[in-house]
Order: sequence, then C-alpha cells, then structure tokens
Amino acid sequence: MLETRECTFVSINNSDILTVEALENLLEIILLLLYASVTFLNKRPNFRFCSKAFPPHTNSRCKSWRRIARQKKAVKIFPRPTAGPLRPIVHGQTLKYNMKVRAGRGFSLEELKAAGIPKKYAPTIGIAVDHRRRNSSLEGFQTNVQRLKTYKAKLVVFPRRTRKFKAGDSAPEELATATQVQGPYLPIVREKPAVELVKVTDEMKSFKAYDKLRIERTNKRHVGVRAKRAAEAEKEEKK
Repeated sequence: MLETRECTFVSINNSDILTVEALENLLEIILLLLYASVTFLNKRPNFRFCSKAFPPHTNSRCKSWRRIARQKKAVKIFPRPTAGPLRPIVHGQTLKYNMKVRAGRGFSLEELKAAGIPKKYAPTIGIAVDHRRRNSSLEGFQTNVQRLKTYKAKLVVFPRRTRKFKAGDSAPEELATATQVQGPYLPIVREKPAVELVKVTDEMKSFKAYDKLRIERTNKRHVGVRAKRAAEAEKEEKK
C-alpha cells in the first residue's frame, strides 16, 4: 500500500510552491506507480487480441450459413447440376504432381470439335471451355472426348420457352422425369497402381545389379574413345 504523506506549501508573492520534501514524496509516488504498471504488464498472459472481423461465436454458425447458401443456389440454378459445369481430366503441373489427375479449367477447342459440340453452345449446356488450353498427349485428348460424349448422351436439355421446342432440345417425356443432380457427377477416378507378385528364380538371385550398372555406365563414358580407336584400326588395316 502506498503511504499518504502531507505536502506543505509556501506562499511567495501570492503563489503556491511545493517544498523540497513534497517534491521528493511526489517523485516517490510516481516511481511506485510506474513499477506497479510494469509488474502488471509482465504478469499478464500472452494471449492475442481477437479480431472484430470474425468473432469466435460465429464459427459454429458457418456450417449452417453455407448449407443454406447451397440450398438457395440449387433452387436458383434449377434444373442445372449443383456441382457446376463439367470439367476435363488433366494431369497436375511439375514433376511432383504430374502423375496425378485432377479437374482442369475447361475443355480445349479441339476436344469440343472432336465431340461435335460448338464452342459457343458448350457453356449453355454446362460445359466449361478454355480456349487457351492445348492437348499435349493423344491419350488425354481421347479421354476428354469420350467424357464429353458420355455427358452429352446423358444430358437433358430444357427449351428456353416451354411451348417452343428447337433442334437439340429433349423430348417432353424426358423433361417430365428429369431431376436435378445433387453432388458430383462423372467423378474423376484415380487409378491405383497394382502390385504384381512374381516368384524369385535362381537367375534373379545370381544377378548383380550394381555391377551391371557400373559396367553400363563405363561403356557409356568410353563410347567415343572406343569408336575412335576402332576407326583408326580400320584405316590401318586398309593401308
């Protein structure tokens, strides 16, 4: 507890002035207050101040908000699928991920042409298009073309006007039984490599892989020198 001390004033020319003893007492009080504040700050826990942008009590409601938003979106885009447009199967970038397949940005113009779908008509029936994409392999090209054909065979096209059907629209019987697709459709299946078991033979046991690698590496390193020696020996024989 801080001690209370009396301060004496001396009046000189009608002005109040603190004495030396009073100034010392006041300085001591200020130092004690500073020490108490520093001690309190050092003892406080090292917690972070919560941001007001996303208060903690709203985290438990995020699932509900997102579920309601998905439901509203499904009603708004009916009868289109809730998972969005159809996307191609592509390989990941860089050496680390190129062995895995994933969904790409959109189908290339060559794939749409091979599947018989106009590039301007494709976005209207739920097909993503990427005009910058180029096909680098025949296998991936054929896979995506078959993916487009499968999607087109299962597609139910609603007319823009209910009483006016155009070429390419589905029959009224199909429209009556059509339902909105909930969740993913035509999923991308990642093939897992299968392990094949073989019986170990005596030839496998006697084979020395390290020695074989060293010999082949040496042959590769000296292939130029040996070719030069063989050419020189052939010239000498002709002479």
